[in-house]
Amino acid sequence: MKNQPTFIDLFSGIGGFRIGFEKSGFECLMSSEINDYCKKTYQNNFGESPLCDVTKIPLNDIPDHDVLTAGFPCQPFSICGKKRGFEDTRGTLFFHICEIINAKQPKVILLENVKHLIHHDSGNTLTVILNSLEELGYHVNFKLLNAKNFGMPQNRERIIIFATKEKPFNFSKCNFSQTESLETFLDDDDGDFEFLNKDEYTLIENPIVQKESGLMFVGYRNKAIWKTGIRENTEHLSRVHRQPNRIYSVQGTHPTIPSQESSGRFFIYLPNKDAVRKLTIKECYRIMGFPEDFKISESKSEAYKQVGNSVCIPMVTELATQILNQQLLSVNESQRITKKHKQLSFEFDFV
Repeated sequence: MKNQPTFIDLFSGIGGFRIGFEKSGFECLMSSEINDYCKKTYQNNFGESPLCDVTKIPLNDIPDHDVLTAGFPCQPFSICGKKRGFEDTRGTLFFHICEIINAKQPKVILLENVKHLIHHDSGNTLTVILNSLEELGYHVNFKLLNAKNFGMPQNRERIIIFATKEKPFNFSKCNFSQTESLETFLDDDDGDFEFLNKDEYTLIENPIVQKESGLMFVGYRNKAIWKTGIRENTEHLSRVHRQPNRIYSVQGTHPTIPSQESSGRFFIYLPNKDAVRKLTIKECYRIMGFPEDFKISESKSEAYKQVGNSVCIPMVTELATQILNQQLLSVNESQRITKKHKQLSFEFDFV
């Protein structure tokens, strides 16, 4: 592609950002990942292995690029809350991202993290991150986005932070779409299923539908608990019946797929079969938007961990497309932000 836009993929994991950006016409110039298992999966799918720990890569070895993407770890900031921006990030992984930004001056930075980042350290961590990007000369805004608004049957909220040179990223221009129910994403009858026996679970008479999340709570696993005084249909609220032991209908969405295999797949109820089982590994990758031919890790535990730590690919694809549609890569030098003319905007509304 002539004048193909470029990006680098930091904390690349198994390549979720890469798939999304390449679908939108971007070229990946560099990726970085420290986990050897993720690097192997990445190699198997893209024919190249990510570079080492981002803190070990010399700045001169990083190619110039249009967009920097990073699903960076939310590492605690030691002196968060002093509002010293760039200085407050020293000693953290985020500081190394800032160093790269300062040296390479990409036109757009796209950061992704868990929803909890908004509340981490009473909001101080996010404030430091935003101030740091602003101090480096960028328009900064953020929004909570949900995988279920990008065609995936999964209630998965993630904070998306944009830092741009030209003008603020406009989240309202994104094309949001409702998805079909989870049942349309499930394997056929020949999958590697893990069913529960009838005596291992209880269905409730009146399913609880959570409209915002799309979750439909229909039952819970049977466990020995103290039941005296517990109101009908509230047994799932006991400390034993925590969320991984709840059962959700496939006519709704699936809860967020976490990275721990022990709780990485929740129980789903199939009304047409009157049966309860967990998602298969292929189904987990499917409701994240990975292509059917994606080569997952041979280790099942690693495969679940990797998909739980990844990103919703249709969401990333739409964000990458909007970078192009909103013409954020054509920077007018006279419009660059200086330290005397900073702009920091926040979008707290939920999609």
